[in-house]
Amino acid sequence: MNESDTNKPASGWKRRWPLIKKILTYVFFILVAGLLIGLARNVDWNEVLTTLRNYDAKTLWMAGAAAFASYTVYCFFDVLGKRYAQHNLPVRQILPVTFVCYAFNLNLSAWVGGIALRYRLYSRLGLRASQITRVFTMSVLTNWLGYIWLAGLMFVMGWITPPDSWEIGHMALRVLGGGLLVLALVYLWACGFSKRRHWTIRKHEIHLPSLRLAAVQMLLGASNWALMALVVYFMLSQKAPYPEVLGILMISSIAGVIAHIPAGLGVIEAVFVAMLAGELSNGAIVAGLIGYRVVYFLVPLFFATILYVVLEARAKKLRSGNEAQPQPGDEQTEEHPPTAA
Repeated sequence: MNESDTNKPASGWKRRWPLIKKILTYVFFILVAGLLIGLARNVDWNEVLTTLRNYDAKTLWMAGAAAFASYTVYCFFDVLGKRYAQHNLPVRQILPVTFVCYAFNLNLSAWVGGIALRYRLYSRLGLRASQITRVFTMSVLTNWLGYIWLAGLMFVMGWITPPDSWEIGHMALRVLGGGLLVLALVYLWACGFSKRRHWTIRKHEIHLPSLRLAAVQMLLGASNWALMALVVYFMLSQKAPYPEVLGILMISSIAGVIAHIPAGLGVIEAVFVAMLAGELSNGAIVAGLIGYRVVYFLVPLFFATILYVVLEARAKKLRSGNEAQPQPGDEQTEEHPPTAA
């Protein structure tokens, strides 16, 4: 490529895209604000308080157990990254770091928990930046691969019934589900049979894992989403079918990601109310989701904050122990990273 090619002005779409993206973001926020205003006006807040007061111990224990299982599954996302990034941190150090990152990620956004805290804590334990990037990549891929194939299966099977007011219908959902399943199969095929094992996207190298590791990714990712939905199911007092709760949670989670609102606050509630309006009262739905946020978001954040302080205090001692052991792949250079498992 000669110098004249590199100095060519950007195409019209590329120049206008930042403005278009900003306009679309504002439009989405306006729509979300409208949904939240409508939600607040149509909720019987006395019913919400009454529902919250009436939760029995059995419901709270079941929801808590499901939340604990979900966090446990998620913590093993970074355990997968141990082999993928080829580092020698023991699992007993990986699990608490991942728990802290996940709790902060859910409550304060991926930039805080998923990225900043991961780099902070793992670097203090002795990992290189390239290894931390691979661990983070593995975690993100595991989460969304689980989402892709599980959502695809649900849409294809017709387990989700969109409200009549929505533009998308059953057939469109089935087509979307089929596309998601194809995407998951393409990933599995690439991991098992592709001769090219890495790509560079925006200056970041992504290495394909083995087919076996990819299958474990999909299993763990889907399990985490299923357990999250189980928490909501219990907090709705099991009054809505579990497959429907799972599907709505997955749809609302995407809406929350698009809105860039930490914890999808208000967005998840609006989607659940819209899709469960004919089955439960608005007050019961909102109360269940408030309970879900307490059990799945706030309680873990409390323990994660304490654990973060402990990790910071012990980081120097733990790093000394880790540096006494040879790092796998230390003899290889960053320009020629090891092949992923």
